[in-house]
Amino acid sequence: MGNFWTGSLGSARVRSGARAATSERHEQVPARFEATGEALASDPDVVAGRPGPALLDACVYAGMELGRDGVPLEDALDGLRATNLAVLGSEPSYPVVRAMASGWSEATLGYLHQLTCEDPLTGLASLPHLRSRISEVYRDQGIGAPPVRTSHALVVVDTVDPPQEQDVFAAALRIARLAETLRTVFAGGDTLGRVGRERIAVLIRRDEGLPRRLGLVRNLLSGVVPPPRVWVESLPGDDDAAAALLDELARA
Repeated sequence: MGNFWTGSLGSARVRSGARAATSERHEQVPARFEATGEALASDPDVVAGRPGPALLDACVYAGMELGRDGVPLEDALDGLRATNLAVLGSEPSYPVVRAMASGWSEATLGYLHQLTCEDPLTGLASLPHLRSRISEVYRDQGIGAPPVRTSHALVVVDTVDPPQEQDVFAAALRIARLAETLRTVFAGGDTLGRVGRERIAVLIRRDEGLPRRLGLVRNLLSGVVPPPRVWVESLPGDDDAAAALLDELARA
């Protein structure tokens, strides 16, 4: 009987230590890869290089979410590698990498090939449409007209996920509410577009009323938690540089 209890207590200590080690490893999993980490930890065949459908589905979903939010593929794969190392202590297998890359590609191609001018979740202009509107500004610049960097600009409103929240639909709802506020200040010919997961860019014409409108925006958003950042991004000298700027804003 004594040996039975000693063994049980020893087993309990081992199980407790294993749970603590697992918890410590999961704390090292990058943000937005938590579900992938849980799937890795619970898949009995992943060590043998034969990941099951649940793990592959988790990788596809993570890749799609990151692709929709404009995260570069190399960053998505770096996050997958860090997750695999944290949970299993090894490099991700080919099927796991392929599943994430497949999800990322599907979301990215769908976004590039979309026919609508609006982001379906927020009603804001899509990134391609905002890009097109900026190109129009450069094309319409006449001889003797002031340079685009002095005639137009982007007002950027940047928010972040509240702590412990990584839900894509909650983020879209937050962006949609911010857009409603911004439309009360920027109207007429101004174009409001969603740039990445947590960012809005407004193409505006520079005038003497811009400082007043920026102050009004900051005042209207002062009660939002966490508080968004608001700044003016000058447009560069040519259309190609403007495209690079917009890409940078979408990735940051």
